Amino acid sequence: MALDPADFTKCCKESGVLMVVKCRKENSALKECLTSYYNDPAFYEECKMEYLKEREEFRKTGIPAKKRIQKLPTSM
Repeated sequence: MALDPADFTKCCKESGVLMVVKCRKENSALKECLTSYYNDPAFYEECKMEYLKEREEFRKTGIPAKKRIQKLPTSM
């Protein structure tokens, strides 16, 4: 990635309402990076397999992935 996403976030926080104008360079670099991921067949397959695994678990249990993750009690 040509630009760290944290740089875009920092620019937006510093610019406030004017971020649309001031952070164009960072936004373009971030878009370019994300587009390269979207067009990568290996990344697509990885996302597809993760989705299929979660869907299979949901069909078995009926519980969405977000609800399956249980937090441990903080004190006993």
